[in-house]
Amino acid sequence: MEFHVDIGPQYEGEVIRKDNLYMEFGGPKAEYKFELATVKSPDEIEHEKVEIIGPDINELEPYDPETDKGGSYPIAILIDVAGSELDKDAEPVIERKIHMYSNFVEGIYHMNQRQDVWIRLSREAYKKGFNSLRELGEIYNFLFTSEMPIIEKIQTTIITDIEKIKELYPEALKRYQERDERARQIKDEDVDTFYGCILCQSFAPTHMCVIAPNRIANCGAINWFDGRAASKIDPEGPIFAVPKGELLDETRGEYEGVNKVVAEKSLGTYDRVYLYSAFGYPHTSCGCFQAIVFYIPEVDAFGIVHREYKGLTVLGITFTKMAGETSGGKQIEGRLGTGLEQIRSPKFLQADGGLARIVWMPKEIKERYKDVLLAKGLYDKIATEEDVKNVDELIAFLEKVGHPWIKGEVELPA
Repeated sequence: MEFHVDIGPQYEGEVIRKDNLYMEFGGPKAEYKFELATVKSPDEIEHEKVEIIGPDINELEPYDPETDKGGSYPIAILIDVAGSELDKDAEPVIERKIHMYSNFVEGIYHMNQRQDVWIRLSREAYKKGFNSLRELGEIYNFLFTSEMPIIEKIQTTIITDIEKIKELYPEALKRYQERDERARQIKDEDVDTFYGCILCQSFAPTHMCVIAPNRIANCGAINWFDGRAASKIDPEGPIFAVPKGELLDETRGEYEGVNKVVAEKSLGTYDRVYLYSAFGYPHTSCGCFQAIVFYIPEVDAFGIVHREYKGLTVLGITFTKMAGETSGGKQIEGRLGTGLEQIRSPKFLQADGGLARIVWMPKEIKERYKDVLLAKGLYDKIATEEDVKNVDELIAFLEKVGHPWIKGEVELPA
């Protein structure tokens, strides 16, 4: 099969900046975007079919570098697969593979996952003839069936029609929520094996994500069940079993087996990691994290900011600026790339005061996790961008509302 651009793992680390950007799909400028994989019966799939719903690349206006406007569009990528050994547990595994296979394509840059997906196309790729999303769909079909023999039939649908994406969006969110809810039913103590993921090492060479029952991957897309399924489906792939070994520190979440694998996968750069603390030996951060937990020294507490937030944090910097400082596979005191689902984890920042030590977050996160914040008595205690603009205003807000961390009340309702 011939394509207009080259394909291979050598392109995984390719980053497309604005000066080389032709067009992008998803990302912070597009309100609606998602990726969804579905296991179906063979008779529901027309093998290797690619369908484009909505305007294609050659029908859309490109990005204008002179005005820094245009060229940004919504997208939904649907991968339907069938195979005698496939079940529902394979769906999130296949979804996350979209990230890997997209980055195999010369001139394509893929970040994030689920409803946070972001794809960029370079000017060089367009000049070479990559002017249709159909070619991207054909590449997906080719790579999935070549790299994953367990897939016997595949069909790819790429949607840019905003009304169709909005129609399907609630179902995608429901599917993601069902997976996360299932993962909440078990805890670290129930298993002997965690999972590691090095999908992001093309961007962060010393990073390995540790996936445990109480710790979702930084990207927010892979929970413990997904890790287990991925390691079985693709034993030589980027997601693998990690025997957790002896528990060295229950509060911080340090395990002898995890340390050993982290040392191996980071090529000796790091040999200790705390799964539930932002201090000492915090978990490394890649670049695909959903959000960042950040320390605010003036109040000795933490804030959370997610990728979709476009304004300034209470520290006076944007998510993008903070992400540049946090990513790359480094251990940084007081900074953690994280999946937002960690907000629900009973071990979230366990060694540092947990959810009780969170004092600021964008309103969108606050509303998304309103149920757990209400249950913990924190909903009215946490400031958003609508309440404060800087640290001085944050201090006044926390004193006014009587935030439990400021009052020294660290025990929250169970």
